[in-house]
Amino acid sequence: MRRTALICMSMLAFCLMFSSLAQAKKLNPADYPLRIHLYSHSGHSHYYHGMLDYSEGEGRANLYENGVPTAFDYNYRCGDRMQNSIGYETYMARWHKDGRSLEILIPVMGKPDGAETCELNVNMKPGMAYFKHNGLVNEEPAEVFKKWMEKVQYDPEHGMNMPVRPGSENGTAKEE
Repeated sequence: MRRTALICMSMLAFCLMFSSLAQAKKLNPADYPLRIHLYSHSGHSHYYHGMLDYSEGEGRANLYENGVPTAFDYNYRCGDRMQNSIGYETYMARWHKDGRSLEILIPVMGKPDGAETCELNVNMKPGMAYFKHNGLVNEEPAEVFKKWMEKVQYDPEHGMNMPVRPGSENGTAKEE
């Protein structure tokens, strides 16, 4: 009888521990107030026994924080592959180590509410912003990019994710 009770208590403790670990893994999008646009990256995927083990690489992106765009270069090592932002889409992010690393949420394909995290080690470029022109990533002063953002009502931090050409209801004013 004691043995059965001990086994049941052990199983209950294991279930509670597993449940609390599963709850701890849930990611709350509200905890990721920043937005990041990944313009380019190069990476390499590493496999173990035929399955993806991790991916690593480097790239260029813009951080949108407090209405200000800031260019940065980054490197990463993540459990999943990285993808550049499509069009004007952005990834949710938060500072992991102020000024040195950002944590981003990467959606999991096939799981509408699923996401993984990835840490980007960053080299910030204050006063600069990246943009794409003719398929190439270019750099310009952040205040020039900010003026463009205001002109086309682009503010990914506040849900304005698609630039609008002045005088029209759709379309874009700057090539992506």
